[in-house]
Order: sequence, then C-alpha cells, then structure tokens
Amino acid sequence: MRLEPVLDGISGTLLDRFLHAVTELAATRGLRVLLYTASGPEEEIAELARLRDGADVDAIVLTATFAGDTRSRWLTENGLPFVAFGRPWGVDDVNSPEHLWVDVDGAAGVRQAADHLLDQGLTRIAFLGWPSDAGTGDDRRTGWWDAMTARSGLSADELDLLDVETPDDVHLARAAARDLLLAQPGLQAVVCVSDSAALGASMAATALDRSDVAVIGFDNTPVAAALGISSVEQDMAAVAAGALDLLLGSTGSDVVPRGGLAAGEAHRLITPRLVVRSPLHLDRAPAPTASSPTPPPPRRASPMEGQQ
Repeated sequence: MRLEPVLDGISGTLLDRFLHAVTELAATRGLRVLLYTASGPEEEIAELARLRDGADVDAIVLTATFAGDTRSRWLTENGLPFVAFGRPWGVDDVNSPEHLWVDVDGAAGVRQAADHLLDQGLTRIAFLGWPSDAGTGDDRRTGWWDAMTARSGLSADELDLLDVETPDDVHLARAAARDLLLAQPGLQAVVCVSDSAALGASMAATALDRSDVAVIGFDNTPVAAALGISSVEQDMAAVAAGALDLLLGSTGSDVVPRGGLAAGEAHRLITPRLVVRSPLHLDRAPAPTASSPTPPPPRRASPMEGQQ
C-alpha cells in the first residue's frame, strides 16, 4: 500500500486514517501491511513491478484513483490482485468483477449537506469545489447540483454563478470564497468539496463580517471539529473493512481468486454522514478607540522588590 505524501495537513489526514484502519484490520487476519512511496503513477508502477518480481506481496491496496489511472490497468494486465479505494473513474469497468473497488459516495454526502441547509429555508447555497477532474470532485459537485435543482427554485444560470472552483489549498480557497461573497451579497451558505476549502471559506466570511453565511466541509477532519465547522464524515473503518472483504473474503487471509465475485459483489459504495456543528467565529480583535484605550503593559517588578 502506498504511503501518500502530506499535501496540506488538513484533508490530507484522510488517507492516514484509512492506512491505520487497514493495518489494524489486517492484523486481525494475521496479515501484515507493507508500505511503499512513490511521487507519481509511473514511479508507483515501477515500485509495484519490483514488489511483484521480488514476491514481496500477495495483493495491493490501491489508493487515490483518478480518471485515466494507468496503475489499475497495469495491475490487471500483470495479474497482480488488487482492490482500489476509489472508483475506476472514466473507464467502462466501474461495475466489472475484474476490478474490485470500495469508495465513499461523495454525491450522497454533499447532497446531505445541501439538503440540511435547504431544510432550514436557505436557497442561495454555493458550491466551492475543485477544478473539474472527471472523478471525486465532480462526484461531490453532482450532489450539490442535484439537491439545488430539485429544491432551491434557482435556474441553471443562477446556479452556475454559485458554482466556484479552487485548488485544494486554504489560501486559494479563501481568495475564491472572498470573490464569491463580494459578487453574491445575498449568499446564505457555502458547501465545500473539502475541509481545506471550508476553512478558506470560513476565513473569508469572517474577514468580510459575514458570520451569517453557513459553511459545510467534507472529510470531518480535526480542523473542522476544532473550529466547529459542520462536515461530511467518511467512515474509514467501513472503507477498510470493505476493501479487505473484497480482497480476502469476509474472514479469510487468502486472496479471493480473480473473477471469483459476481458483478454486484465486486464493489462497495459507502454512504457518508453529515456531522452538524455550531461554528466558532474567530472574530478579529477590534482596534483600540478613544472610548476603549489600549491597556498599559504589565508592570515589571523592580530587581529590589521581594528582597529583605
């Protein structure tokens, strides 16, 4: 299993949780998890080839799948058993029993978030997402779009103005959210593709004195919990259990023969849940005024004080 590089320290913690869950569950089956690193798909394929040639592993747990993923094709062509955390985006084997996968239903999670806000009577709800990737980000955007077209009463053109993209970076998300808030003074809420984006949106709302704008993130990271940001939680224990069940069967430690599962049994789609919190508004300290003078600094003790 690949040890992913730390990207931003916020949403990047998700795969750490998955790694811990897989390691703990594998131990209950008498198995060990071997970790490797790689800077990109081609380097990872080279590492997988070395592991295969050295007979170091029996199967692979693949993570961070993406559209056009060459790793899964290489594993299939070379007969190395594997299960993927993430769907085979952009290919026609999403339901094939030859390609085992487990994933979280991002569309369902974001729809929960949007429906929660709509249930409170809010209708001008934006989506702060990633640039189109034909994968995870687009899947999450679909949940927002479906909820809004069904219930908000806004036209497609109006929704397009509320659909904003940003890389998964707090500072860039803050800038994108600031532009959105300035362009849409009637905005009531922002559903975000990740907690990194949600933190940026919360910072932008605070800076513009718009604490009335609700913000919901995705991944339910410790940062979201600490700041009181509502967020969609992915159950990593369920994802890890699903991955090992597909690869090894419900209780065994031997790899299930390739093609041994029917089409409907070859994948698991886990429904996430929305964790609702009351936000902590980190307001900026007011500047001193004539009516509220700056207090004097604490008095320093004289070297002679306290001496007898």
